[in-house]
Amino acid sequence: MKILVDADACPRSVLQICMKWGNQKGIPVWTVASFNHNIDSDHHVVVGNASQEADIKLMNLAEAGDIVVTQDWGLAAMLLGRGSRPLSPVGREYSDQAMDFLLEEREVKAKVRRSGGRTKGPRKRSAADDQHFEHTLLRMLEDCD
Repeated sequence: MKILVDADACPRSVLQICMKWGNQKGIPVWTVASFNHNIDSDHHVVVGNASQEADIKLMNLAEAGDIVVTQDWGLAAMLLGRGSRPLSPVGREYSDQAMDFLLEEREVKAKVRRSGGRTKGPRKRSAADDQHFEHTLLRMLEDCD
């Protein structure tokens, strides 16, 4: 088992939480990001700047039972199909039951943007988000023990 982090858009605090618990539990933490990011990690994979390049690399690295931190709903859906356990940076464990709704919502918002409309972005990250993420990550790690 390993923890994989989509480090292109991952908050630094989430990366630090993953590193902390990975080290304490003896679980390797892999980070994947384009060459535009400066990530300090024992297992860091640098990819090009092309669209979806980090996502493809994460899909190739992920195995059943791995925890993968990403905010990309499409990537999370594919990871679920591989038996991996995707987790958002705010601590939401993605599930098959919720994925249809999330992907439909993504498509509706994309349609609005393509027609010139605007959609709301994510709210500002809070300390409570970090606490929720850490709590969910620990629960997921304990499930694997």
